[in-house]
Amino acid sequence: MSEVQVRSGWVGWALFAAVLLLIAAILDVFYGIVALFGPSTGYFVSSSGIQTFSLTAWGWWSIVLGLLMLIAGLSLMRGALWARIFAVFVAALHAIGQLIAFPAQPWWSIAMVTIDLLIIYAVTVHGRELRRD
Repeated sequence: MSEVQVRSGWVGWALFAAVLLLIAAILDVFYGIVALFGPSTGYFVSSSGIQTFSLTAWGWWSIVLGLLMLIAGLSLMRGALWARIFAVFVAALHAIGQLIAFPAQPWWSIAMVTIDLLIIYAVTVHGRELRRD
């Protein structure tokens, strides 16, 4: 006797999270490459004065994080438990990185943190649905 597996409509959320991870990974790798080949120091003005930071270090951070997000997005489509845990970890790391960049680019950081939170929500609440496919 075979069991009928009923998939809910929420499986789309988990696939959406995987696609968002892949898109964010491509963007991060691209931004990392641009940062490596551009000027080596970035500047922005805050209430406490002019702040500087190393674009080379930020570029490598973006490339490494982008590659981790690429691995997480591809593995998340398989629905394994380790992939869901890894995806949440990588999305949280990405959100922290965006909060660090908040003074330099607030609107972009808000948008990316929102996407990271959507990824974490989709994977933690609806990630189990991927396993049933």
